[in-house]
Amino acid sequence: MSKQFLSKLSQNYIELLDDDEYYDITIEVGKDPTVKIFRAHMNILCYRSPYLRRVLTSNKNNNNGGLSHLKLPNILPEIFQILLKYIYGGNLLLSEQDTSDILKVLVAADELQLDELVDYLQTYLIEKKSSWMEQRFELIHRTSFQSNHLLNLQKFCTDFMTKFPEKVFKSLDFASLP
Repeated sequence: MSKQFLSKLSQNYIELLDDDEYYDITIEVGKDPTVKIFRAHMNILCYRSPYLRRVLTSNKNNNNGGLSHLKLPNILPEIFQILLKYIYGGNLLLSEQDTSDILKVLVAADELQLDELVDYLQTYLIEKKSSWMEQRFELIHRTSFQSNHLLNLQKFCTDFMTKFPEKVFKSLDFASLP
């Protein structure tokens, strides 16, 4: 018989994230004036994110064994903090997040190639926040078609346009739809 103790393991990894001693990478996130530097662990990041694995492997070859530094200017610090908790502990508390922030988490997760999270967040938005997305159709449409991985949101947009063309035509953002 086997027993998994995942909640304690998850908690230990979150504590590791908060530890100031054993990190081997700093990650500069955001753009001026909202830049924040996070400390992290290359091994964990590489195993959880194919994008970070590719970038960090490239940086490691150019770094000569010292402390690595990475810049992610397209991700807001508060969004990256959410992603780090997911990467380290598998924790994601959506009930505490504004829907626009959930969309930002989705876009950042897509950038970092966190496929499991991308799939989950698309489903969550469609099932739980569809009325919010309908009200911001142009934003959802534009966002979904910026990536080849947001297929569920793209389908949501296509279905919405097919079922409710009058809502799309009457929307204030209709002229800005591609």
